[in-house]
Amino acid sequence: MTDRLSGRLRNSTRARHQALETTGFATAMLAGTLPLDRYVGQLAAYRVVLEALEDELTRVTCPSVASVWSPDLVKLPLVELDLLHFANRGTAPEPGPAAAEFAQEIHRTAATEPRELLGILYVLEGSTLGAMFLCRYVTEAYRLTDGNGAAYYGSGDRTRWAAFTERLDRTLGEPAVQERVVAAAERAYRHVALISGELSVGLDSPATV
Repeated sequence: MTDRLSGRLRNSTRARHQALETTGFATAMLAGTLPLDRYVGQLAAYRVVLEALEDELTRVTCPSVASVWSPDLVKLPLVELDLLHFANRGTAPEPGPAAAEFAQEIHRTAATEPRELLGILYVLEGSTLGAMFLCRYVTEAYRLTDGNGAAYYGSGDRTRWAAFTERLDRTLGEPAVQERVVAAAERAYRHVALISGELSVGLDSPATV
């Protein structure tokens, strides 16, 4: 019996996910000491990445991708809403080079094997579940109210996640295809780690907002 793809993805990427939780960026966020420009910097980086990914997923003609991708997975408008909120208050950092590198990876993937985009989507959609837990730290640290500035971090939905992974498992059962999707997810985690690394520079000691 073929293993479920969602289980393979979870098991294969667990160590990378745990490593992200130990970065200076993550630990400072949990401590409430992450500088505002680093938080907004992550949003700016994710804007670049999500713009590339959602554009490719929307345009791809591969039936497997089309059967998994759904409009309710779109996150770019939420990130843009958050960025506008902070830009209006004078905080608008430019994304580092890691975001552009990730976007290039997404475009290459779409051109060579579109089904691998679903591995990248798994990583980014899954990150919104972790953001659900982190959202209260963000709202407290930056005194956000009424969801302003935390639309992306507050977008996680376990029901949506369950429906997404069910579609993944139903659509991608071929072992060779699963291997490629898992490899794409691992590449995505490497890119996310590079973004986190850029945002962690100088955060080894306590910082102030």
